[in-house]
Amino acid sequence: MTGSGFDPVLVTGAAGFIGFSFALRLLESGKAVVGVDSVNDYYDPSLKERRLLELGKFPSFTFHRLDLSHRGAVERLFGGGKFRRVVHLAAQAGVRYSLQNPYAYLDANLAGFLNVLEGCRNGGTEHLIFASSSSVYGANTRLPFSVHDNVDHPISLYAATKKANESMAHVYSRLYGLPATGLRFFTVYGPWGRPDMAMFIFTRAILEGRPIRLFNHGRMRRDFTYIDDIVSAMQPLLDRPPRGDPHWSGASPDPASSSAPWRIYNIGNNRSVEVATVVDLLERALGRTTVRELVPMQPGEVEETCADIDDLVRDVGFKPATPIEQGIPRFIAWYRGHYAA
Repeated sequence: MTGSGFDPVLVTGAAGFIGFSFALRLLESGKAVVGVDSVNDYYDPSLKERRLLELGKFPSFTFHRLDLSHRGAVERLFGGGKFRRVVHLAAQAGVRYSLQNPYAYLDANLAGFLNVLEGCRNGGTEHLIFASSSSVYGANTRLPFSVHDNVDHPISLYAATKKANESMAHVYSRLYGLPATGLRFFTVYGPWGRPDMAMFIFTRAILEGRPIRLFNHGRMRRDFTYIDDIVSAMQPLLDRPPRGDPHWSGASPDPASSSAPWRIYNIGNNRSVEVATVVDLLERALGRTTVRELVPMQPGEVEETCADIDDLVRDVGFKPATPIEQGIPRFIAWYRGHYAA
């Protein structure tokens, strides 16, 4: 039954920030969701468990605790039922963490994704949506970052694995006709966010009266994207599998599309904001000030990001609805309630 609650969507990384938020939106709209997550300890597992409790309030939610790098477990998952639509959001995240724990990215982002691709191929999946990252733009400096630009110069292992995911998905689209849509997320924040991200780290430090570090001597800029805008962009894509572009040419290849059913989109706010401005807004929302330590750029990081979202606007009518001046107070309201801060 296409599009009904009896046609479950498989969401990997369902205990993660974006995975939880998207699964929740699907459940609230009446769809059934099968969630998968390893619930590892990269960051506080108790936050992941709380997210799962929220999803578990819906009878149409089913959860499997498994590691996607375990081939047999993934084969059994896909063997238990046909998933027409798969949303793959599970990954080992973090640019800086990849400098200390590179093999975690090999297992989760490469082996895990290959197992999902095989599951989709053998299970007859009709659309795979998978998470990429703005990090793939790497050494690119022309802004805003466009999906039509070459991205062959990543500057972190995390970014390299995400670029590899895009290429792997294209192979499966080309060889097996698997429709696949890759989403390059730009600095996502909001309620239920990740504790390893700057918004979370800054908030905790300000409340605890600790100084915060601003990299690149305070001159970092990011395209901060509110979580509700992310899921609002993803939802219409779910039932819009890409078709091959008949005009695509190998003589002048467009990096964002293909003759195969494969497509790449940016999802961002289309606005670059200085991180120091974010601290200003956090201080205002919290009613406190903090000491700022200006430190050099970290390896693997880029100075500025900004998303060109023209393709997403054209294809699904996406329009970011939450400027950071509104998003930060909403995040702080959740944070205070969740942590009784």
